[in-house]
Amino acid sequence: MYDYGIYLSFNNQENGFRLPVNPEEIEVSGGVEGKSYNLVKGGEINIPKDPQLTEISFSSFFPAVRYPFVVDTVLLEPFRYVQLIESWMATRRPMRFVFVGSNFDINLAATISSFTWKEAAGSPGDIEFDMTLKKYVFYAARRVIVKTNSSGEQVQAAEQPKRQDEKQTPKTYTLKAGDSLWKVAKTVLGDESRFKEIQKFNGFTDAQLKKLRIGTVIKLP
Repeated sequence: MYDYGIYLSFNNQENGFRLPVNPEEIEVSGGVEGKSYNLVKGGEINIPKDPQLTEISFSSFFPAVRYPFVVDTVLLEPFRYVQLIESWMATRRPMRFVFVGSNFDINLAATISSFTWKEAAGSPGDIEFDMTLKKYVFYAARRVIVKTNSSGEQVQAAEQPKRQDEKQTPKTYTLKAGDSLWKVAKTVLGDESRFKEIQKFNGFTDAQLKKLRIGTVIKLP
């Protein structure tokens, strides 16, 4: 039982947890959906369609006490696990599922298709749950660029989309010692030139920028 574990996380592992009690089993399903057609004098043919997204289902429970079979060193209150999962579902953004096994591992972004829970009968405080996840495929539109090849002919090339990030940009930021809008723009938004955007978004004057205090909560565009 101790040679594998399941980890659920959200927003590039900003928050998450290991399942405190390993499920007895996990069910992984997928495959290629196809449709059959009957052809005159040609018999039946099957045309494969796009691969179905992988689904992962499992059941377990969140314990109210540290049973001998609890596998995580950190044990939250049972309802806290429920709150975390439901808060992830409310964002309609993918979370991450990681299964570490003795023979194979699974690491994929997924959406929560279903999550049901109830208080366990005969074990006051324990919460039993069933969960189904569906693999999430990041996508982005590709811009078509017209280029001229070595023969002088114009050809079209699809620009590779940028890698999608699971992490959400926070809506606010609390200033710490040594912070400036320039530093916040660089570390949080990834572009120091956006400090003017932050200034305008918060309505700060140039004079106010010199008086920003530690603990000030600023809005991020």
